[in-house]
Amino acid sequence: MRIAMVSEHASPLATLGGVDAGGQNVHVAALSTALALRGHEVDVYTRRDDPDLPECVELAPGVTVVHVPAGPAREIAKDDLLPYMGVFGDVLAQWWSANRPPDVAHAHFWMSGLAGLQAAAVTGVPLAQTFHALGSVKRRHQGAHDTSPPGRIPAEASIGRRVDVVVATCSDEVTELVRLGVPEQRIRVVPCGVDVERFRPGCTGVVEPPRRATYRLLCVGRLVERKGIETVVHALADLPDTELVVAGGPAADLLDADDEARRLRAIARQEGVDDRVHLVGRVDHDDLPALVDSADAVVATPWYEPFGIVPVEAAACGVPVVGSAVGGLVDTVQDGRTGVLVPPRDPAALAAALRGLLDHPERRAALGAAARRRAVARYGWDRIAAQTELIYRTVVRRSVLTEVAAG
Repeated sequence: MRIAMVSEHASPLATLGGVDAGGQNVHVAALSTALALRGHEVDVYTRRDDPDLPECVELAPGVTVVHVPAGPAREIAKDDLLPYMGVFGDVLAQWWSANRPPDVAHAHFWMSGLAGLQAAAVTGVPLAQTFHALGSVKRRHQGAHDTSPPGRIPAEASIGRRVDVVVATCSDEVTELVRLGVPEQRIRVVPCGVDVERFRPGCTGVVEPPRRATYRLLCVGRLVERKGIETVVHALADLPDTELVVAGGPAADLLDADDEARRLRAIARQEGVDDRVHLVGRVDHDDLPALVDSADAVVATPWYEPFGIVPVEAAACGVPVVGSAVGGLVDTVQDGRTGVLVPPRDPAALAAALRGLLDHPERRAALGAAARRRAVARYGWDRIAAQTELIYRTVVRRSVLTEVAAG
C-alpha cells in the first residue's frame, strides 16, 4: 500500500525533548518505519519549519518525509498552527491529485485531521485519525492554563465522526471519544509501541550523571507542569538514600533559562533535596536505553497522559514503572505485576510505593522481568504495525465497496 502519514507539527526528524517534540514524533517515525519493513511505501507530511529544509528527506528505506509549505518557514508553537491548516490541506490535495494518490492516509493530532479531511474530500483518499491527546482531557486538567485554540473540542468531535476510523491508543481514550459523540464502532485501539531490540535489559553506553546514591529514580519527558515531576521531587524528601535524574527539556546548558527547570529546582531547594535532583536536559534518543537501564525505577506521574511512551520503553528495559493511574498508564502498567500505580499528585502515596520497591530488590526484579515479557509480547513495533495495517486494509476495502455501490 501507499500510505500517507499527516503529522503537521511533529516531524519524525525533530530533535526530541522540546515543548512540542516528544512521543508523537517517536510514534510517527517508528510506525512509518515498521510499516515500510512490511513492504509498504510511506510518505510523512509535516510542516516546513526551516527554509533550508529540502522538500523530501528519506527517513528510512521506504519512508520519505515531505516538508509542506504552510505558513512561515520557522518554528511555531503547535497551538498557533491552526490558521495554516487550510493551506496545508490544499497542498496535500494538490500533491495527491497530481501524483498517484495514497491508498490510505493517517492523520496524527487534531489539526492534521482537519488538513487530512480537507484533502480527502477532494481526492477520495480514506482517512484514519489518531489524536494523541484530546482537548477535552487537556481542558479538564489544565483549565485556564490550556493554550489550545478555541473550538478544539468540537473540532475533535467532528473529526472523529467524519474520518473513516479513529485509531485510539488506549481504552481511556475510547471512553472520552464516545463521550464526545464518536460512535464506538468507528474506534479501534492500537497502542504506541517500543523498539524492543534497542530498549532491552543490559543496555550499554555512557550514562550521565554517574550514580551518586544507593538508588536511582528516572523521569523522562518534556519539562511541562502537567508531567507531574514536582510530585516526584516532593516524594524524594521521604527517600533519603535516593537520587532523581530528570531527562528532558532544552539542552543542559539552556536549563537555567527554562521556566519549568527553575521551578523544579526551587521546589527541590525547599524540600532540601536539591543535591539529589539532577536535571540533565535533553538526552538523545539513542542514549536513552542505557539511561533507563541505569535506573532502579522509572517514575511517570503526570496529571493526565494520553498514552505515554516512556513507560513501555522502561518495561522493555526490564525496569519497573511507578506511575499515575491515569490515561494510557492504566493500560501499560499492570499494578502489582509489571509496576505500581498511584493516584496522581500524591507525593505521600508515591513515596510509599517507591519505598516498597527500593527496599525489596527481588520484587523489583520480578516486576521488571514481567514488564519485559509483556513489552515484547504486546508493544513491539512489528506487532503494532501489523495491527495498524489490518485497520488500513479494512478501511480501504470499505472505501472500494462504497465506490462500487455508488456506481
